[in-house]
Amino acid sequence: MKKVRAEREIRDMHNYKEIEHAMQRLYPDMVRWRRHLHQFPELSFHERVTSQWIATRLAEFGCTVRSDVGGHGLIVTIKGDKPGPVVALRADIDALPIQDEKECAYASKVPNVMHACGHDGHTAALLAVAAYYSANRDQIAGERRLLFQPAEEQTPGGAKPMIEDGALDGVDAIYGVHLWTPIPYGIVASRPGAFMAAADEFVIDIIGRGGHGGLPHQTIDSIVVGSAIVQAAQTIVSRSVNPLHPAVVSIGSFQAGTTNNIVAERCRMKGTVRTFDEHTRTLIHERLESVIRHICEMHGAKYEYHMRIGYPPVVNDDKEAERFFQVGATLFGEESVQRSEPLTVAEDFSYYLNEVPGCFMFVGAGNEECGATFSHHHPRFDIDERAMSKSASLLIGMAEHYASEFAG
Repeated sequence: MKKVRAEREIRDMHNYKEIEHAMQRLYPDMVRWRRHLHQFPELSFHERVTSQWIATRLAEFGCTVRSDVGGHGLIVTIKGDKPGPVVALRADIDALPIQDEKECAYASKVPNVMHACGHDGHTAALLAVAAYYSANRDQIAGERRLLFQPAEEQTPGGAKPMIEDGALDGVDAIYGVHLWTPIPYGIVASRPGAFMAAADEFVIDIIGRGGHGGLPHQTIDSIVVGSAIVQAAQTIVSRSVNPLHPAVVSIGSFQAGTTNNIVAERCRMKGTVRTFDEHTRTLIHERLESVIRHICEMHGAKYEYHMRIGYPPVVNDDKEAERFFQVGATLFGEESVQRSEPLTVAEDFSYYLNEVPGCFMFVGAGNEECGATFSHHHPRFDIDERAMSKSASLLIGMAEHYASEFAG
């Protein structure tokens, strides 16, 4: 038995090296594809030209493409000659409403729109995966389903509509990567369980009674009421939430008043709630509304409160996360694989993981030497493009490891 396992491990190592070599050969194409997309970005729910361009590239590989899935999404189905599982791999294709401030030949040509989060790199990497599988259909056990998803950056997002349009029908497992500049090039990271947070947004309108600043007793000061809510909201996490369950309540906007001697009748606040489990999420929503209601009653003010429910938390399947550590170590070496801390940013890949087992993974794309030091959503954001090759290798490696285990 040990001999069979050892022979399989040697064979897998050989296959993984072949995958890496194939991605290295496709790397110049990835750079060219990514730089084209970077110059012509499109916002969430408006990725029509981007989708058409991707479909054209896929047709050149001989892929079967289904267009207009959940909006401007694409599904590529590549069936192998051997029986096996259906494994889905996903990339997002949308950009952000940010002016590109980089000084380079491939800077965005669209005013106030840029790929400031690496989605162009995700797309280029998945195109390379499509090219690889199209050329190696005889080696595929089962089916590889590639999802080019629109609208990750803006809720309600594109993942859910794609699922409703059949993207996961018959899928056994799903994997996705995110190029991540806070991690240096050469490192990959993930974790089992809760990985990224649910992100909800709220708006609070306080309605008081305006009046002269010199006669405050005749008014209900919305600024005072709003300030009390800001202070009280900070106690929700510190005094109502289990300290072992990470959570954030942040108020990022406070707008009221027009001049120095008029008590503001109305005040508007905007904020966000970040949580990693549904119990904590519900608790904070309820406590926040309770704080608003009681403070307004105490001051005699009225209020309007709206919570917009965002993406659920990204929760990796434990077994699939363990697969990541195995595959990552085989591909890149154990020293290049890290266990990530949970992050309070959101991703609609969570919807896929709510339906089928899978794993979301970070691929380091930071590098001072090439200027890839700026945070995501920054006007000068860029990546170490070599990370695209590692992303593609990791996606294929995960899919093939799952397929070999499925068959075994």
